[in-house]
Amino acid sequence: MIKVIVVGGGWAGCSAAIMAAKAGAQVVMLERTDLLLGTGLVGGIFRNNGRFTAAEEAIAMGSGDLFVAMDANTRHKGIDFPGHSHASLYDVTTIETVVKNILQNYGVDVRLKTRVTDVTKLGKKMQAVILDSGETLQGDVFVDTTGSAGPMGNCLKYGNGCAMCIMRCPAFGPRISVAAKADIKEYMGQKMDGSSGAMSGSCKLVKDSLALEIREPLERNGVIIVKLPEHLIRANGLGKKACTQYALPEYAANLVLLDTGHAKLMTSYFPLADLRSIPGFENARYADPYAGGNGNSVRYLSISPCANNLKVDGIDNLFCGGEKAGVLVGHTEAVVTGALAGHNAVRYCLDMQYLEYPKALAVGDFIAFVHEQMTAKDGLKVRYTFSGSFYFERMKQMGLYSTNRHEIQQRVEQVGLSDILNQCLV
Repeated sequence: MIKVIVVGGGWAGCSAAIMAAKAGAQVVMLERTDLLLGTGLVGGIFRNNGRFTAAEEAIAMGSGDLFVAMDANTRHKGIDFPGHSHASLYDVTTIETVVKNILQNYGVDVRLKTRVTDVTKLGKKMQAVILDSGETLQGDVFVDTTGSAGPMGNCLKYGNGCAMCIMRCPAFGPRISVAAKADIKEYMGQKMDGSSGAMSGSCKLVKDSLALEIREPLERNGVIIVKLPEHLIRANGLGKKACTQYALPEYAANLVLLDTGHAKLMTSYFPLADLRSIPGFENARYADPYAGGNGNSVRYLSISPCANNLKVDGIDNLFCGGEKAGVLVGHTEAVVTGALAGHNAVRYCLDMQYLEYPKALAVGDFIAFVHEQMTAKDGLKVRYTFSGSFYFERMKQMGLYSTNRHEIQQRVEQVGLSDILNQCLV
């Protein structure tokens, strides 16, 4: 039986594992912490702007399991906030166990608190991953969804120091790039000033620490916007954010909070003393990241060179998804790339032609465009997403953006990919 090893249990890894299992493989997924979903544990936003289109394309192609799970665990639907329309907010406090159950229902062997420290390979083919326990785990094909944040040293060098973020490197050890261990030279994303990396775009407040006049409308409407005093406006901080779709003037002039179970504060960090000087926030307390008054995780420090089918250049049996696959940002983006990587991993073992999303679909155009832009001047300074900034504008210009489910389903049918990822290949 084909054995697929997925390293990294974020949204991309979970998506890759499900698709590989659907295609008929035996799947082992390794996650170094005690929880799945990674930054998805402090995320919560989906179906905003072009992410609606991408999610519906994925559903039509048979890789919609995780979007259905998000929809079923949504706290708010149809939310509008600066620069974003028709967003849904999944509950970050309940989604992890739901996803774990889906994986187990597909027969995926989920191994938590299991960190990869090295790999073995022969020529251009990986043979096994070596675990921190000393165990060597052999596989036929591998998927690297380890992300691009951490370890602590990178946050110290490129950010504000370790902010004890959701990556939890001090507790579970540093992230290890499978591709880098296989001697693949990786890319590093950049901030707008040319320095390496970019900060995660939001942080979490405990809702019960907020005054009723803040908490009640937040829970009722899903969003609240609080104007900042003039002396606390920090417009120059927008360029540090990974999430360029939120790097708008409104996010510098206001506190934008979303209800994702916690109160999601749409800024990389905000000094606690300054935050508590604002009416309604006198007792504010950060949840994740634990040091959200001082900093956040630094990402895009480990991006693998790969083709549009998401096979990593230089290794025959290694695929990648999520932030490993390009300077892209978001859970929707992680799910659709992870799905393709997991599916193509099985195709590799069967000596089948790889699937590549066509450019007639938003997901196909997105992957191709990101890879093309990364080679252009200043291309590594931009993060790409269906939900805003450069790529969403492209979606609209090319007629790829739609919120009409029937139209999206027809588009997928026209390119012959209806339910393609739902098929057993073995």
